Amino acid sequence: MWGVCRKTMFAMALLGASSTLVAAPARFDEFRYSGEDAAHRALGPDEFRNPILSGYYPDPSVTRVGDDYYLVNSSFAHFPGIPVFTSKDLVHWTQIANAIDRPEQLDFTGRRTSQGVFAPDISWHDGLFYIANTCVECGGNFVITAKDPAGPWSNPIWLPFEGIDPSIYWEGDKAYIVNNRAPDEPPRYDGHRAIWIQEYDWRAGKMVGESTQLINGGVNISKKPVWIEGPHIFRKDGYYYLTAAEGGTSVNHSQVVLRAKSLRGPYVPYEGNPILTQRDLDPARPDPIGSAGHATLVQTQKGDWWATFLAVRPYADDFYNIGRETFLLPVTWKDGWPVILPKGQAIPRTLRAPNLARQPAPALPTSGDITYTETFDGPALPMQWIGIRTPKQPFYRLTNGMLELDSGAPLGNLDGVPAFIGRRQQHANATFSTTLRYVPERDGDRAGLAAVQSDRSHVFFGLTQIAGRPVVALYTRDAADADMLVKSAPVATKGPITLTIRMTGGTMGFDYSVGGHVQTLADNIDATLLSTQKAGGFVGTVVGPYHYTPAS
Repeated sequence: MWGVCRKTMFAMALLGASSTLVAAPARFDEFRYSGEDAAHRALGPDEFRNPILSGYYPDPSVTRVGDDYYLVNSSFAHFPGIPVFTSKDLVHWTQIANAIDRPEQLDFTGRRTSQGVFAPDISWHDGLFYIANTCVECGGNFVITAKDPAGPWSNPIWLPFEGIDPSIYWEGDKAYIVNNRAPDEPPRYDGHRAIWIQEYDWRAGKMVGESTQLINGGVNISKKPVWIEGPHIFRKDGYYYLTAAEGGTSVNHSQVVLRAKSLRGPYVPYEGNPILTQRDLDPARPDPIGSAGHATLVQTQKGDWWATFLAVRPYADDFYNIGRETFLLPVTWKDGWPVILPKGQAIPRTLRAPNLARQPAPALPTSGDITYTETFDGPALPMQWIGIRTPKQPFYRLTNGMLELDSGAPLGNLDGVPAFIGRRQQHANATFSTTLRYVPERDGDRAGLAAVQSDRSHVFFGLTQIAGRPVVALYTRDAADADMLVKSAPVATKGPITLTIRMTGGTMGFDYSVGGHVQTLADNIDATLLSTQKAGGFVGTVVGPYHYTPAS
């Protein structure tokens, strides 16, 4: 594990941006997280809990190699990016890599947090792993490869076609890339897209032959379906099956399937489409799971079929702060068609696990209640730590059991990289805390915890200086380009201060402790500013240490 973490350390050690002022580093002793699954469903001996990856792990793609399963997720403009997981039972997952962990692979400079890498696809052929992906606004479509899924992964092989969401279909020794592109006609409506296929020469790393449009618009273009995307092809019983998401990534999200006798079609849709959605259910139902879609189907070594897909867990209405998560459901076959979930049924929170040898829960669970403490005393930060945009120079060190952060760019500056590294918020009800050693030297100096949903929607809680006085302060930015001071209090100490952020669905509380005396700076603060509903975008909230010193 630590061998992998050393590679991540290299990546994270590069997470930085230059500042015009050299300032003393901010030092953090520990980082603690505690999250509680709101559903509180007990597990039977043969059951598992949805989601299988809690928090900001969207657009899952899964493949099997022998008895091992590998899964990747979107990570947009966070760095390192494209987390890679492995499992033997489809339930217990361990992260083994970030496929994008070197600055020379991709440059996210100037990209917003919800740009960057979308919807990766992982596959394996002839001893090599492949990830096909898109870097939105930063290069287009590409393929990276690795002999070992734990890395290193290659630099991108860029591919000259338009669109997003490429996936590779392997047939014998040939490869084909299927993806979302513009239709072969002027768009009839907003969100009118198409699915195309073209052969990929995997030995030469280039596209060959003609492109063929497989789907125009969606299952039924007369109904103006929007955003057909995330396509995957597999073969079974003489048919080629094409599955794709349809309806956009919000409450109308769904998964559909079509099939054909020939790889290039014509593809006929299943009369029972969609094969997965929650859009027809009462949004006021208890413990709702919504926006389900973007599925990948995989067959186990025992012949069973399962689907990984994304969905969300709102805490109220359609408000959720933690992003889109990875879920797992069995696939049943009906008259030659795969069905993930019959219409009108809610996604179950718990259900029987796949018929596979159960593996022990990983040291860091990815589902259910989660608690961990990062003491910063190892050789590297674990690979779950991520920053914002591609680094240009180092800004952090692990020294004597502390994390030292130099100053970086301010949050929201698209051309720089903030001195911010964080962990995903994985539960609606969660607590983050850290112990900080820092003395602001002039007005505007900041160090503490930041909760970041986007470049224009985030929270800062920590030490700063206002009008020449050191204070503990709370600033929020609510879909805006400037911070708002919510509350501050004088603090007179050069010793450590412990900062705690309490997340409870749509509200937040902020506590600080000096010398063991705990005080609340602010409570019942609106947390919906960190929701996708208000902030927009495709990511989830990331919380962690942050340091900024303004230029002179």
